[in-house]
Amino acid sequence: MDEKPGTSRGRGMFWILVLSASVFCSALFAAPAIRVDTAKAATAQTKNTNPADFVGADVCATCHESESKGFASNPHSKLALEHGKSGATCESCHGAGKAHVEAGGDISKIFDPAKATAAEVDKTCLGCHAGSHPNFERSPHAKAGVGCTSCHSVHGGTDKEQLLKAAQPMLCFQCHTDVKPSFDMPFHHRVNEGLIQCSDCHDVHGTFGNKNLKSTADQNAICTKCHTETRGPFVFEHAAVKAEGCLGCHTPHGSQNARLLNMPQINTLCNQCHSPVAGATVHGMSAGSSELTPCTSCHTYIHGSNINPAFLR
Repeated sequence: MDEKPGTSRGRGMFWILVLSASVFCSALFAAPAIRVDTAKAATAQTKNTNPADFVGADVCATCHESESKGFASNPHSKLALEHGKSGATCESCHGAGKAHVEAGGDISKIFDPAKATAAEVDKTCLGCHAGSHPNFERSPHAKAGVGCTSCHSVHGGTDKEQLLKAAQPMLCFQCHTDVKPSFDMPFHHRVNEGLIQCSDCHDVHGTFGNKNLKSTADQNAICTKCHTETRGPFVFEHAAVKAEGCLGCHTPHGSQNARLLNMPQINTLCNQCHSPVAGATVHGMSAGSSELTPCTSCHTYIHGSNINPAFLR
């Protein structure tokens, strides 16, 4: 005879089923207990590392007190406070510290950027910064062995935002000594005066252009973003502007010539492309007089014109 739902045996079976379901759900949904401060960014030093091998920034601070105190205002430290404290901490760059601590501070058991090669340091930094600096490994800086820590002080630098070891342009001049005198020329871009910076024109982390010039659809845009009067578009374009670009006539850093021109005499500059004989014939002048009269006396809109194909005023 079957047991009715209200009998003691039926009630017992019901509670057994409830208990079994509870145990099953607990096992199914339980997550391993992982300390939030051991979750690390996937840098070269932390990738495929056992979370149990991380000791946390507080343990690092017991020996490295000076670095720890100065790290409070560091952009990397701010990241550590985001996303459940899973941002960048000491071990994100130096690697898991358990073996280092257990060995009494053995430096061979921790990654020390000061003793590593530039390529090893770059690999660690790019573990997080590859998205913002995808071309660094092909850049002239990387190829010359200039690594991230050549310019940046990770624990803190003169520039608190970019962690630069020195402010521009002095940081750049430490290597680019050949460029520094250009900014002392009579006519120069006002880099020394602080009006513009090297990074306004150059992307130091690498581009597809020469000399790390910033890449744009129109390379003249590096200049015309400031020199807006020359930007165009114009109805009548000057072919030299579109072909050679600004550098065909101008020296970007500094020059002894007004307007940063490549040559002191503007007619000589123009005659590199425009024959002086042809110019004299067209204008009804002798070759000598055409050399004495500046081209720009008549051809005022040399960057382009909306009213005259010969760029006349």
